[in-house]
Formats: sequence, C-alpha cells, structure tokens
Amino acid sequence: MALKMKLMSLLNIVITVLLSKQITVVARHGQLSNKKDVKVHISDDLVTDLPDQPNVEFQHYAGYVTVNENNGRSLFYWFYEARTLPDEKPLVLWLNGGPGCSSVGYGATQEIGPFKVSTHGNGLQLNPYSWNREANMLFLESPVGVGFSYSNTTSDYDNLGDDLAANDAYAFLHNWFLKFPSYKNRTFYIAGESYAGKYVPELAGLIQEKNKDPFLFINLKGILLGNPETDDAEDWKGMIDYAWSHAVVSDETHKTIRESCDFNSNNTWSNDLCSQAVDEVMRQYNEIDIYSLYTSVCITNSAYSENKRTQYAFKKSTSNMMPRIMGGYDPCLDDYAKSYYNKPEVQKALHVSDGHQIKNWSICNMDIFYGWAQSKVSVLPIYKKLIDAKLRIWVYSGDTDGRVPVLSTRYCLKSLGLSITRSWRPWYHQKQVAGWIQEYVGLTFATFRGAGHAVPILKPSESLAFFTSFLRGESPPSQR
Repeated sequence: MALKMKLMSLLNIVITVLLSKQITVVARHGQLSNKKDVKVHISDDLVTDLPDQPNVEFQHYAGYVTVNENNGRSLFYWFYEARTLPDEKPLVLWLNGGPGCSSVGYGATQEIGPFKVSTHGNGLQLNPYSWNREANMLFLESPVGVGFSYSNTTSDYDNLGDDLAANDAYAFLHNWFLKFPSYKNRTFYIAGESYAGKYVPELAGLIQEKNKDPFLFINLKGILLGNPETDDAEDWKGMIDYAWSHAVVSDETHKTIRESCDFNSNNTWSNDLCSQAVDEVMRQYNEIDIYSLYTSVCITNSAYSENKRTQYAFKKSTSNMMPRIMGGYDPCLDDYAKSYYNKPEVQKALHVSDGHQIKNWSICNMDIFYGWAQSKVSVLPIYKKLIDAKLRIWVYSGDTDGRVPVLSTRYCLKSLGLSITRSWRPWYHQKQVAGWIQEYVGLTFATFRGAGHAVPILKPSESLAFFTSFLRGESPPSQR
C-alpha cells in the first residue's frame, strides 16, 4: 500500500510538471492560465464544515477556477468524489441549461448529487440514488453570471452565448486539472439536460478538435444527454405536435401552426397567425407544468405565478434565434435551494464568500436567459462529427415533458439518418418497464416512462441504473 501511494504521488508530480508547460489561449474567449503562476492547493477547496451535511465517507470540493485572467472570469464548481474507489472510477462533468440556470442548484441539489436540500432549505439529506455511486461527479455553474460564477468585466455579460460558454468550459477543465492532476488522463464523460443539449456537444466537439495537440489531450469517451435542445426547427415541431397529441391544445390551434409556421425560416415570427397560435400553446401550458404534464404545480408560493410559469424569450423580429423557454423544475424545490445557498455559513463553507459579504445566489439568472446573444440553430452537425470519432452518445427523454418532448428528440434523431442496429423495445428496471430503447450506429436513444424534463427527480432509481449502463457501455436490461 505504501509503495502504491508513493507511485501515485510521483505520477501526480509528473502530470503537474507536464501541465505547467502549457501556456495557451483557447479560441477567442476561454483562456488557460499561465501555469507558471498557478499554485495548486487542492486542500483550499476541500469542503469540511457544510451546514447540516449528512455524514459521508467521500470527500468533496468546491471553489473557483479562473478561465480568463485578463477579464477576471471565474467559474464555480462543486466536485464529489465517488463514494467508493474514486481512483478507479471515471470523471463525469454535469451541465444544466437555461441558458442561465445553475448545475449546482438543479443537477447537484435536486437530481443526481449526493445531497438534496430538505424542505424550506433548512438542511441537507442524503440522496440514495446519487450518481457519485458510480463516478466522480463534477458540477459546473456556467457561463459567468450563473449561480456563483462571475466576471470582473461588465461587458462579458453582454456577449454571452454558445461559443463563449464552450470555450470557458474548456478552459475550466484544463485549469481544474491543475488542481486535480490525477484526473488529467482519467476516463471522462460529459452529461447534461435541456439547453445543455447544446452545451454538451459543443464542448465535446471543442475537446475533440483540441485533442490534436497531445499537451491538451482530454480522455473524452462519450456524452449523455437528457431531454436535450438539439435543433431549433425539429424541437419546435415536436413541441407543437406533442402539445396537440396530449390534448393540451385544440385541433384548430395545431392546424393553424402547421399551416402558417415555417420553423426552418428566420422570419417565422413575422407571421401573425403563427405567432398568435404559438402564444395560444403557451397560454395553455401556463395552466400546468410544461416540464411534467401530469404532476401538480406548486401553488403555495406566490412567486410562482410571477416567475415560474411558462417563461420564454419570444422575439418577433428578424433575429435568426428561435424563441427559448426557461428550463424548469419544481418551483418549491427551487425556493428551498435559494434559501440554503444564500446562507452566510453555507457560502463560507463552499469558499465563495467570507460569510459576511455574501453573494446573491439565484437558481436561474433571467438576465442571461433573456439576453443570450448567440445560439447555434442546430448541433446535429456536431453529432455527426462525434459519431465519426466513435464517441459513446446516449440520448434519453422523459416522456411526459412538454418543453423538449420525446417527439422533438425523435424528429432530431430521425434527421441524422442513422442505421438501426437494435430495434425499438422496452427496457426494464426492477422487473418493470422503465421505458423504451432503440440503438443506432453510433447512438443509443431511450425513453423514461412517466418522467418529465428532469428525469432523475421523478425516476431516481431508474436514472442511476441507466447511468450505470451508460458508463459500462452496456444496453439496459431488455427482459424482466
């Protein structure tokens, strides 16, 4: 054992020395730090006194990584080691979307992290289905302006978009590896949901491109996407058809949209009939939870009617950006998270403030949401490149989500024209049908029966089992 520890220590030193030779500017926005000035103190980020934390045997770390020294852009992360054998398990980066919503507030707190905020934000409780049972989990608040992440340059907030998010996330990874050099060559995956359906492929594509330089190599093996925004036109067609097929809107409204809306056109919203009919879809969805059609909404919170109903940036202009709808979750859980992360003692434990001058944390930054300056119309071309690169690509859909419904994802995948290797069939968890699955050349698609937009909230056990299958590269069980 002593020999093994010495060898691991020597390996970490070697990796750190190699990394110290990198002084690279990433694309136009993200920036790798001047490694001569970096001081690696992993212990500074160790979380030791998080209020009301359940006792655990794994370590977790939180803090900042600078992604652009000139502008003072820093991204906040929270990293949980695997519950067992962390040195042998892969590293997984999780991203939430919005754009403008927190991966800490959603992914880590409500879905797949080891700690969930309890009722009214009074404490934490252990999540028995946390994904750190199977992997080392890294949650990133991206881009700057999300959660605790920030920039010292005001103009940065006016230029937020897909490219900046991808480049900053890429710079974050390399600079994070300076703090955690033993993970530099670890098997690595990227996962996310909703608008991260664009973040994740874009970051994966950037990694593949930069991996041509051996000093920048990241051992990316695959991506996992849940209810992902993928292609604007196909996503909107699927959303409208899903609303009609699930009796949310009338035959007449559906017919008007079918006849008057050209979702492939930049001028879609200049058509008054189209705009009015889409507005009608949103009005009907406003009465329920668009992200989970058959669950109750949180009506006890007065803020719900003002802030959490179906919100979308709908620009009736010549803009080529399609309207965006806020990625949403249970608004009661959102409020509990806000209460917890704005406690001075919590921020001090997470190394984001001194406990006196606290930062104003919100689960979604609506200024980012409405002001998102640049969005790719489609990431399907990136899918093709990642498939050619032999990366593992799994896509899943909760089938009661109206925001990025299963129809949207099926339309997007159909447009790829991939050959089927294993046909449509049920997959099982604990002898029950968890959903359906189909495998293509280079891609696997699965549904979760009865789950909404944030699948792990409603199907935590099934989600963990599916995640485990993804990491192993094995199809979920096809028999009871």
